Parts: sequence; structure tokens; C-alpha cells
Amino acid sequence: MNTRTTNLTRIRPEVSSVTFNEQMSCDERFQNQTLRPVIKLQNELLIEAFRNYANKHKGVFFTLSIEKRMHYIENAIQKDIKFRNSLKGMIIGQFTVEEYLVYIENSSALNKRMMNIVIENLKNQLLLLESENVA
Repeated sequence: MNTRTTNLTRIRPEVSSVTFNEQMSCDERFQNQTLRPVIKLQNELLIEAFRNYANKHKGVFFTLSIEKRMHYIENAIQKDIKFRNSLKGMIIGQFTVEEYLVYIENSSALNKRMMNIVIENLKNQLLLLESENVA
């Protein structure tokens, strides 16, 4: 294993809720083995990127009800291609070369999984997004 691969995999946090079994699809295995740990590692950066996005869009997000904030998060990531690509880059940049080669084999399905995890993580951290708002 080269130094970059070793360093990248060493700094990733463990995701205790992840399990592996023989019936898992390749995509599900990649999600649990690579995507979840990388997204957990990049969590603070992803939160700050979203906070910046919300502030650049006139801070409307911070005035919405909780239900509308959840919809805003989904909408921002699903509809704003530039923002979504920025988030994907933050995650893909933490892949090893080997993981990247697996990723490009089925990037469309893996991108969907990746963005769904990011959306759920941001939704689960709504209070964190609000409490540190410096609009």
C-alpha cells in the first residue's frame, strides 16, 4: 500500500453502525466501507459548506421552519448542480486510487447514495447549522 492510501485510510473514523454480510451488493459494501467513513471524516467541512451556501442565498434558510429547512437542504443538494458537485468533490478527494477506480465503475448510483447520506447527515444536524449561524 502506498503512503497516500495508508494515510487516507488511517485517518478515517470508524462508523460503528455499519455492518457487512455476504448478501450485500457491491454498491452497498462501497457505501459502508468508503462513503460513510469519508463523509463522517468530512462532516465539519460539509456543514460549513452548507452554512456558506445558505448565507450566500440571503440567509433565507435560517428564517424557515424546521420542516421547510429539511426541504431546503434536500432541494439545495438535489437541484443546485454546482453545489452538489462541490460536495461530491470534498468526498471523492478523500478516496484512495483503488476506491476511485471502484467508484467510476458505477458513479451514478454511488453519487445518489453519497448525496442521500449527506442530506440525512445535514438534516440530523439542523441545530448545529442554526446555532453557529453568523449571517
